[in-house]
Amino acid sequence: MDDCDYMRLAAELAERGVGWVSPNPLVGAVLVKERRIIGRGWHRRCGGLHAEREALADCREDPAGATLYVTLEPCCHTGRQPPCTDAILSAGIRRVVVGSLDPNPLVAGRGVEILRAHGVEVETGVLQAACDALNPVFFHYIRTKRPYVVMKYAMTLDGKIATRTGASQWITGEAARQRVHRDRHRYRGILAGVGTVLADDPLLTCRMENGRNPVRVICDTHLRTPLDSRIVRTANEVETILATCETDGERIAPYTAAGCQVWQLPARDGHVDLPALMDRLGAAEIDGVLLEGGGTLNWSMLEAGLVRRVQAYIAPKLFGGGAARSPVEGLGVALPSQAAHLRNTTITQLGEDFLLEGEVDADVHGNC
Repeated sequence: MDDCDYMRLAAELAERGVGWVSPNPLVGAVLVKERRIIGRGWHRRCGGLHAEREALADCREDPAGATLYVTLEPCCHTGRQPPCTDAILSAGIRRVVVGSLDPNPLVAGRGVEILRAHGVEVETGVLQAACDALNPVFFHYIRTKRPYVVMKYAMTLDGKIATRTGASQWITGEAARQRVHRDRHRYRGILAGVGTVLADDPLLTCRMENGRNPVRVICDTHLRTPLDSRIVRTANEVETILATCETDGERIAPYTAAGCQVWQLPARDGHVDLPALMDRLGAAEIDGVLLEGGGTLNWSMLEAGLVRRVQAYIAPKLFGGGAARSPVEGLGVALPSQAAHLRNTTITQLGEDFLLEGEVDADVHGNC
């Protein structure tokens, strides 16, 4: 095995932390001595040991003189855990191979500098693309202090998210729905509008075995979420936030009594100020959000420049109907040249359905 092989293994280990490490990054580490793996680790949960310390704790022999492969630059500051650079130096690690550099201003190359200053050989950028791909959520969040938003919807081949009567269950098959629940586990929050609650009475939970429920966030400008909705009735079991412009304490009281958090936010164009909501979610350490809104909220989030990735589940069906709903509505753009473009797109087949996804191109995003 060579450096790339060991780093590939570290990346596979990092994936085991999906859904549990937020708002921290996914990180994996492998310790190698005399071409033998002597320790493996990954960041398991926020607040727990970092991957480097996990690998050292797993070590079956003296790590002095070993090489450490780690997908993200070792931290050099005290947060929920002490600096990993200290643990590496104390263990007598001879060489450290790093996948991604950490954009956190508290690290940002300093971890590498500290190790080199103490005589450790450090190599960076090994399998960087694969290591970077582990942490788009963390990289965006640490730079902007706002959540990484993934706009997800399921539609027919003719672009409908419901029939002319509003019926929408189910557009896609079981394999696609299972993938959605894996993503509800992956992202710390899930965002929908009150229109979706009124139309579908959804739970917005993760039904994956051993999965973690996202924090449910409902955009509800005038506080119209029914008190007997499943969202409100389960608010004591699943963390639930109602984002509203309502200020009447008497109207708010029944929701807080039911277990909901009611966030009073400023209005923008007659609706909840979405950038202000993203700022508050970021301050609450909600680093990634799965947007499962209707066409109106989807457009508003896209127009505000808040969507970073799009996931379109496409079913080989045709609903037809001029009045049937589409996934992105609102005013829309005036010209094709003003469209939001996706880059690095991929297509995955899930049963009979297809998932097309890609990143919103920031260079042209401001035109939409």
